[in-house]
Amino acid sequence: MTEPMVHVIDDDEAVRSSLGFVLELEDLPNRTYPSALEFLKLSEGLDGGCVVTDVRMPGMSGIELVRRLKDRGDSIPVIVITGHGDVPLAVEAMRAGAADFIEKPFDHQVLLASIRSALNSQVKTDRDRSERRRFEQMLTGLSGRERDVLRGVVAGKLNKVIAFELGISPRTVEVYRANVMSKTGASGLSELVRIALLAGF
Repeated sequence: MTEPMVHVIDDDEAVRSSLGFVLELEDLPNRTYPSALEFLKLSEGLDGGCVVTDVRMPGMSGIELVRRLKDRGDSIPVIVITGHGDVPLAVEAMRAGAADFIEKPFDHQVLLASIRSALNSQVKTDRDRSERRRFEQMLTGLSGRERDVLRGVVAGKLNKVIAFELGISPRTVEVYRANVMSKTGASGLSELVRIALLAGF
């Protein structure tokens, strides 16, 4: 499996080279950028990976970058590194949505652990997003009445209660429920509820 890309942004060329070298040793594909603006220009539509960025850079700070990525809808995790680590800056970075905050000088193992954690969380986020899309697709195939029955099931209502509320017989509810199970491929009630909730139903 191809490792996702680690994007390193720092205006200090020595730092970029050093981090790039460490990542290469760990077999982590990486790309380096001298500024946040350069990164934004070259990284439209990011697919996986993570960002490691310095916090104080000319043009755009690491914290501004976190906000910009969020605004354009990129869920890529961002690790902010700084040589000027103070608590307010750390809090600001985390509030802006940074995945982690590491102060220079740092042990490379600390940074690598943070990168691995960010990449793992990104894989999970991508998997969840793809699963959600798949479930949404499943639910679009339901008829209006099947959706009504599913709503009752998700709310934890008994068949006879759903039947009463919809003005149909409990047997008809069972038929609709069986159709819903079949169309979604759910193996049981708990999986059906999970599918519905993940699809934002």
